Amino acid sequence: QVQLVESGGGLVQAGDSLRLSCATSGRTFSGYGMGWFRQAPGKEREFVSAFRSGGSTVYADSVRGRFTISRDNAKNTVYLQMNSLEPEDTAVYYCAARPKFRPTATMASVYDYWGQGTQVTVSS
Repeated sequence: QVQLVESGGGLVQAGDSLRLSCATSGRTFSGYGMGWFRQAPGKEREFVSAFRSGGSTVYADSVRGRFTISRDNAKNTVYLQMNSLEPEDTAVYYCAARPKFRPTATMASVYDYWGQGTQVTVSS
């Protein structure tokens, strides 16, 4: 079992930055592939960013160049640095964990564990 707790969301203006954190506990953090997803009101949950099984990173086209995923294995924490935020980034952001051997890091269905979400609101 893995527990995930997100933090760092808030209300910001367009162009601002935020850093989301996802603290994990439970099983060995390094054995899990981590990802970030988001869900805007009235929309389906969508992929944002993740670590592939080999450790490289992957991003949704809409955030590539603005968002950066990172992880600190010593702190059992994964981060999402979000720069140049846009109103279209407004959503609840979720971190998720999957067994590292599962490929296709962009699919929500391969993740076993989810956090409760943190709200990010970007005003224009």
